[in-house]
Amino acid sequence: MKLLEIMRNRRSVRKYTGESIADEKIEEILRAGLLSVSGRAFRPWEFIVVRDKETLGKMASCRDGAANMLKGADAAIVVIADADKSDVWIEDCSVVMSNMHLMADSLGVGSCWIQGRMRVTGAGESTEDYLRGLLGFPRNMKLEATLSLGMPETHAPAYGMDLLDSLAKEKVHWERY
Repeated sequence: MKLLEIMRNRRSVRKYTGESIADEKIEEILRAGLLSVSGRAFRPWEFIVVRDKETLGKMASCRDGAANMLKGADAAIVVIADADKSDVWIEDCSVVMSNMHLMADSLGVGSCWIQGRMRVTGAGESTEDYLRGLLGFPRNMKLEATLSLGMPETHAPAYGMDLLDSLAKEKVHWERY
């Protein structure tokens, strides 16, 4: 499948079958993240892979109503970074998330990006502090996001080329704004 086709097909998936994801697919998703471009090649990111169902259930409370899919997920990848290593750690981690999101879909694995940075739990605690307490990452590591993973219950159809054509006309400026 060509890259543009993979991008057209990628959709957020929030409902999973409960079927286990093969370890090889998780490894491929992680490789896609590790191969991401990084400002000055600093690669400030690190990943926490969670497969324990009880922990995934607790992680579902990390965002006010926005992380419930973790209760049915087979895995999650939490993307954190050492902010002291790079002034563009947020951008670097976003590229990582995007690459892993695309790789998951290309492998038939459903995924959903759960933003963590600057978000809060239903109780008002920062998502970062909640997940730090649950997963034990050090204070110098900052949270970007979590990628939920599971075998998709359903998968929305690919975006049509008509959408791409209309976006291109309105969003692309040549030479000057």
